[in-house]
Amino acid sequence: MKFLKKTDAPASSESISKSIPDSNASQITEEKDACLKGTGSLSENAGRELKEGEEPVVGSAGGDVSLKDAPTLAFPSISTADFQFDLEKASDIIVDKVAKFVNKLGNARLVLVDLSHKSKILSLVRTKASEKNIDSNKFFTFVGDITRLHSEGGLHCNVIANAANWRLKPGGGGVNAAIFSAGGQALEVATKEQAKSLLPGNAVVVPLPSTSPLFCREGVTHVIHVVGPNMNPQRPNCLNNDYIKGCKVLQEAYTSLFEGFASIVRSQSKLPKGSIENLQSKMTESQDHPDGIPKDHFTNSDQKNKREGLHKSERSKRSKGYRDETEDASDSNAGKVNLSNKSDGSRTKSCGSWAQALYNIAMQPEKHRDAVLEISDDVVVLNDLYPKAQRHVLVVARYEGLDCLADVRKEHLQLLRTMHALGLKWAEKFLHDDSSLVFRLGYHSEPSMRQLHLHVISQDFDSTHLKNKKHWNSFNTAFFRDSVDVMEEVSSNGKAILKDEDSMLSMELRCHRCRSAHPNIPRLKSHVTNCRASFPSTLLQKGRLVLTPCNVSIDA
Repeated sequence: MKFLKKTDAPASSESISKSIPDSNASQITEEKDACLKGTGSLSENAGRELKEGEEPVVGSAGGDVSLKDAPTLAFPSISTADFQFDLEKASDIIVDKVAKFVNKLGNARLVLVDLSHKSKILSLVRTKASEKNIDSNKFFTFVGDITRLHSEGGLHCNVIANAANWRLKPGGGGVNAAIFSAGGQALEVATKEQAKSLLPGNAVVVPLPSTSPLFCREGVTHVIHVVGPNMNPQRPNCLNNDYIKGCKVLQEAYTSLFEGFASIVRSQSKLPKGSIENLQSKMTESQDHPDGIPKDHFTNSDQKNKREGLHKSERSKRSKGYRDETEDASDSNAGKVNLSNKSDGSRTKSCGSWAQALYNIAMQPEKHRDAVLEISDDVVVLNDLYPKAQRHVLVVARYEGLDCLADVRKEHLQLLRTMHALGLKWAEKFLHDDSSLVFRLGYHSEPSMRQLHLHVISQDFDSTHLKNKKHWNSFNTAFFRDSVDVMEEVSSNGKAILKDEDSMLSMELRCHRCRSAHPNIPRLKSHVTNCRASFPSTLLQKGRLVLTPCNVSIDA
């Protein structure tokens, strides 16, 4: 999947593309190294941007050190792209923190990476680093895709930093989506083992399993997730231009990042000699194994991660049915996206593009006017692509960082109320056209498509797209959380109660009115068409159902 930055925004590594060479860089000289191609020398000017494929020679007290022995951290500029942090202030903080840390790291290197050689943040940092006489062998800038620095740029970085969201989940866009996509499912599993969430100003070090494509292809051993401050009013937790607090948080973020890298350097310095060469050997061997490292190279922890990844993949297939069974590219399937970690990336791209569809529409609705019914500052309304009833629309939040109900906190309560009010508006519009309909508003506990969205769905469930048990149970068990209950829980407890995916979606088929059991979907749908029983009393309370007065008297 390609993530392209808007042309009017400052360039940032929070996009991915092929490495872009710096036209002012010196000529590349060849080094005969099987794993590190295209190395060369660095200009004496501190902070100069390197050309694609160019490596500096790392100096030490004992003479030049082999490049593959120099621990290297590649990091993007934190918070300056989508979070809109002031570039001048950000560049001051980067250079200040680099100056304090760079000489504490031995022969280790820090590399600021961005996509374009026209990047303003790279230019500012280079200039300020030069003014501070920072050793250009230990800190420099580089133009390229942060997920392909070795394979496309010739720069070997054993650690990369991710400008993460506080949930430490894939989603959104830019560098976070790119790194999670490149890291594959192994990175997701490894991240969850280290932390579930992260406050701004903090970082978490994630050892990368050898099953990850980033390990196999790029030689990355660790990813450091770091969360910076937000100055974008269109995104959650905006600091509203409070740069006193914002600068403090950004300073803490870089301190946490560099301290995390220092801990990796210290731990790797204790490894037996030759361990890095073993890593390079694994990288070379993995070229002959599309799924990663050969089986006999897995450690116990790697085997554990692989088993968990495979289990998660199978669980994903069970919960969604995926595209083989139906047009399950619809949101209405309840289950996680299976981001395959195969090196060819074909399935990852397909699944990732589909899972991002709602996000793309929400962030740029003007590009999808044919699909959008209504646009406001906070939400968009659109028809479900594969409706599971006569009337089925989605109210989608336009906030960055809100992938699903699990991400919602008390500060999002007003957004939930806005979404509910708009859902009611559309339900009432549909009732005006057909007073026999009955509507329910709610969220899936664990949706298959990223970007928080509210379902407004009529209770006839008369649709050719409703084809299997997962479809039915995703709307007619506790897996479907009523909007009124979600708002109440978030108001009282700061978060919504979520139900277990597997147990809910595998329940037997029951009529949503009379609760009678049925062996299959055709029999159930035939029954539902003729069932005139009252809805369960719980649904008739607190406004969980939206219906006309005549339906209240008939069904109550």
